[in-house]
Amino acid sequence: MTRLAQGSKRPPLRSAAVQREFSAGGVLVRRLRGEWMLAAIRPAGKAEGVWALPKGRIDDGESGEATALREVAEETGARGCSLGKLGDVRYWFNWRGERIFKVVSFFLVRYEAGRLGDLTPEFRHEVAEVRWLPLSDAPRLLAYRGEQEMAEKALAALAEQGV
Repeated sequence: MTRLAQGSKRPPLRSAAVQREFSAGGVLVRRLRGEWMLAAIRPAGKAEGVWALPKGRIDDGESGEATALREVAEETGARGCSLGKLGDVRYWFNWRGERIFKVVSFFLVRYEAGRLGDLTPEFRHEVAEVRWLPLSDAPRLLAYRGEQEMAEKALAALAEQGV
């Protein structure tokens, strides 16, 4: 029998522990033939045309910015330098019966070197495809709303910085 809270006709609320996850990702950009391009990934197991931004969990002792640069390199094969934080995407999801609150910090990353798709063997299982997409089309082509917003912020930041 469930015990009622004193003076209440309802059972006491159970406080389920909320798991929190913190990740970071990068909006890797470069100019090709005068147009800003964005490196997008198709995560392994996702259908054709499901484009996302490289991202992953922040390791102990690692900054969000360092994580973004690491994840860009691991998931695209290219390296870049950070031009600063664009913002955070926050959302809830369920995993194995647990409710998870996730925050992903995104950074604008300017391409420096490397070739898209040149992934080390340890990360090839995570990414099915990597491609340069026009940054101006990214808000329409990226699959997730929060990432679409980060692409819009990248466009605005590049215009503001005049790079």
